[in-house]
Amino acid sequence: MFAVDHILISDGLLRAPFACQLQACRGACCVQGEGGAPLEPGERRVLESLLPELWQDLRPEAQAVITQRGPWQKVGTDRYATTCVDDGACVFVVYEDAIARCAIQRAYSQGRIDFPKPISCHLYPLRVERQKGVEILRYEEIPLCDPARQHGAHCGIELIDFLETPLTRCYGASWYVRFRAAWAERRQTLGLVP
Repeated sequence: MFAVDHILISDGLLRAPFACQLQACRGACCVQGEGGAPLEPGERRVLESLLPELWQDLRPEAQAVITQRGPWQKVGTDRYATTCVDDGACVFVVYEDAIARCAIQRAYSQGRIDFPKPISCHLYPLRVERQKGVEILRYEEIPLCDPARQHGAHCGIELIDFLETPLTRCYGASWYVRFRAAWAERRQTLGLVP
């Protein structure tokens, strides 16, 4: 682990080429898993406020679940996540050519809303843990992202480059600059620099 300000970063991130390949994984990160996307406290209200704009985009089964249970649920002490449909998909999943995509992200890309998507989704496959006032960024290396790692390695795209926008969104531009410098220094210390 190495630290940048109050944030600890797992060394797994040092060796991680990455560039999403939706044609290969079919958006499985929005469908598979133990539950919906983890939410920051303020994001629950944001999701509720976005529903009128997104409603017509959502699948009928997602609309039914949201009507019955809402767009988010409590999943632990002070922890919340997006609600999922019985097929395991997040209620905000829409399908285009059998690929799971995010209705929130699509509406954002179309300029219809000003919220890109929950930060946990934006940072994926990084996961944020909080322990005693410290945030820990852990790289979650899961098999469904094998095509993304292969493509990233082929194209020379590192995970920290792929995630520049969400990391900057979460921690700020100056933090990201310090993070890149610490990442390069840590790689050099460990002999990972070519």
